[in-house]
Amino acid sequence: MLALSLFPGAAQAQADTIGSPIPLFTYRDVVLAGSVAVGTVLARPFDQRIAEALQDSSRQDSRRLQRVATFVRTVASPGAYYIGVSMYAAGRLTDHDRLADLGLHGTEALLVGEAVGGVVKAVVGRQRPSVTPRNASSYQLGRGLRSDIYRSFPSGHTTSAFAAAAAVSSETSRWWPDTRWVLGPILYTGAALTGISRMYNNRHWMSDVLAGAGVGTFAGLKVVRYQHSHPGNRIDRWLLKGSLSPAPGGGQLLQFSIVPAPPVFTPLTTRRR
Repeated sequence: MLALSLFPGAAQAQADTIGSPIPLFTYRDVVLAGSVAVGTVLARPFDQRIAEALQDSSRQDSRRLQRVATFVRTVASPGAYYIGVSMYAAGRLTDHDRLADLGLHGTEALLVGEAVGGVVKAVVGRQRPSVTPRNASSYQLGRGLRSDIYRSFPSGHTTSAFAAAAAVSSETSRWWPDTRWVLGPILYTGAALTGISRMYNNRHWMSDVLAGAGVGTFAGLKVVRYQHSHPGNRIDRWLLKGSLSPAPGGGQLLQFSIVPAPPVFTPLTTRRR
């Protein structure tokens, strides 16, 4: 039995947290941003040489490398969206809050990372390495708005992969701190392979990949930090929620709520004198 409840029952609404004790940005963010910027600049002179090496016939003719590149690229995008939404839906429907948080915040990190990366792509207007003649120094302000072949910087798939890796590793390390040294390296290694696959497919320069890794990592870390420091934020309150409950007469009732619960006002009582 399927039911769609547009107006949930009265429940006390949680206000958006103001003045969080957890700062959104710290000195570590400055160090991370500086490291990404320096690494991107240092990689820039090697873009052309690495692109040419990866396009060598001995590497491009390898079916194994082609399959691996296709697999990791697909897992990063659109695979990460399917995984995140599925985890969120499963968590809500089965009342597993941690699973729902993981899927929700991971998906939000993907959206934030790709939004930021998309703006930078359009503004920078860098030519992709697949364009002939290959020119790693071809930039033009706003050119990315006109054609996809000028939307090379930063790498979108790499951004998605690192956003998901950062969000998931950040979430799980809150619950199980000991796993950060196991799960984190696995996730970030997979994200790095996504970036390499984009270079192998002649879609991005190495500096594009490094910049995408930085944007994605920031998106994942900041989304998780913000959501946990503002547990009553409006985004979470307005998102689709669902749950399974016993239905009258047997079976399960699937209920959805797409309108936030209205606040309940407790009447004040006055004492007579």
